[in-house]
Amino acid sequence: MEYLILAAALLIVGLAIFLLQAAQAKKQRAWQKKKLETSFGSPADRKYEPGELLGIQGYFHKHRAGTSLDDITWKDLDMDRVFMQMNITESSAGQEYLYAMLRTPLLEEEKLLHRERLIRFFADHPRERLDLQMRFRALGRTGKYSLYEYLDFLEDLGPRSNGKQILLDLLVVAAVIAMFFWPRQGMFVLICLLAYLISSYLKEKGAIEPYLISFQYVLRTMAAAREICRQDIRELSEENGRLLEYLKQLKELKAGAAFGMYTMGDGGNPLHVLTDYLNMVFHFDIIGFNCMVKQVRLHTRQIDEMLTILGEIEALIAVAGFRKGLEEWCLPQFEAEGLSLEKLYHPLLRDPVKNDLTVRRGVLLTGSNASGKSTFLKAVAINAILAQTIHTCCARRYQGAFFRVMTSMALQDDLVNGESYYIVEIKSIKRILDAAGEDGAKVLCFVDEVLRGTNTVERIAASVQILHSLSRPQVCCLAATHDIELTELLQQEYDNYHFEEQIEEGDIRFPYRLMPGKAKTRNAIRLLSIMGYDSGIIRRAEEMAARFEKTGKWEQV
Repeated sequence: MEYLILAAALLIVGLAIFLLQAAQAKKQRAWQKKKLETSFGSPADRKYEPGELLGIQGYFHKHRAGTSLDDITWKDLDMDRVFMQMNITESSAGQEYLYAMLRTPLLEEEKLLHRERLIRFFADHPRERLDLQMRFRALGRTGKYSLYEYLDFLEDLGPRSNGKQILLDLLVVAAVIAMFFWPRQGMFVLICLLAYLISSYLKEKGAIEPYLISFQYVLRTMAAAREICRQDIRELSEENGRLLEYLKQLKELKAGAAFGMYTMGDGGNPLHVLTDYLNMVFHFDIIGFNCMVKQVRLHTRQIDEMLTILGEIEALIAVAGFRKGLEEWCLPQFEAEGLSLEKLYHPLLRDPVKNDLTVRRGVLLTGSNASGKSTFLKAVAINAILAQTIHTCCARRYQGAFFRVMTSMALQDDLVNGESYYIVEIKSIKRILDAAGEDGAKVLCFVDEVLRGTNTVERIAASVQILHSLSRPQVCCLAATHDIELTELLQQEYDNYHFEEQIEEGDIRFPYRLMPGKAKTRNAIRLLSIMGYDSGIIRRAEEMAARFEKTGKWEQV
């Protein structure tokens, strides 16, 4: 009898804990929903674990297209930061699709218009958007690694069987029944079984943990798809139809065959806490995992398509939030030729200075260091990418063709491969020249300080020929340079613009305004004076520069 009293007491305590956790979970969900509502339109503020961005690239690497931005361009433009500012997604599917979307500019308008329709819907219908965001939050993330990293290696698992787990579960049931007839013996056997089950569970789960996490995510993806279809949002009718079709094809992966595998992700859910304990005793999640291995192998394509649909929906919600947070934005207007920008700015800058530019042919940009040349080039490049990915530009007006965007800007020595800056630089520019000679959309390229890694005479000679090669109908090149000679040598092929600084009362100020024509002032030596360099250094440098301008020759010190 005392065992029954103990069991009843444990049941009451367990029920009380369950109800308390249920109340806390309800309160937590209400707080989360309120936070999603109030933070919509603000830059994302989440912290990323070391290496997490590599996992976020999983969907992109699985679906990389010929139009995708290459690694150099992505890094040059610091697009990871653009992505992170935009990434208010709550699920791995959403953030991985958002990353892939930003790295894959489209070359036709039809898909962009479809995205635009959904972005506007999410912006104008906060209730439906919020419900979807809560669905995606329940879907959650897979952690540091992408689901695709596990799906590609399912064959490594080999055949799986549930015979051992089912036999042990039956023994547990038998031990519980025996307790009613032989309490001491039944309790002893049950304790021994539980000790073995928990230890073997921890060992087995450790071996398959990454795959178990991925399969749990597949099941939650199916659950999220069903819930989104039940919302019956008219604007998502096309997506819902495809989701329902994939759910039919995945019926073998029904929840009954994988009880206990929905528990990852929402640690505050009391049902998840309960099933965690049940899994430790009965190995339900391992049994479900073994049942799912074969079916997941057979239906990888359907799982991928479902993740794509859900990922795109949530990514476009993030785009709607990004737009709301911009002080000014416009829809791009796509034209067959040229590039025309009005009040364009860089999306990562606070209180940015906005500039206008109309590009009819190549552009040479001159000016001193820190005057704004590189930032402006990046602003143009990033907005060309945003135009063809999220149909949004940080400008008052954007008109341009469909481009293949490439850059050669923020380069560094390659210490791993033992390559100097100059070697890295000429390889980077070579890939742009190669792309310019291929069929396809027009190349929009950006070069910051052409061949800065070599001497002046050879730099100018080679730069002229490279920029001349990039002056062709299928290429639009914007290049920044300190070599004022290039503006004269290439004046028949490139328009000249510049940024300038203002020195007033011993201080320097940068207005960051784009000006027509080439830079007419040189203030590098004067800046040394402002920074407190010895007056003798300043005077002798000015005299040397003046003599060189007069004679064309450098004098020995």
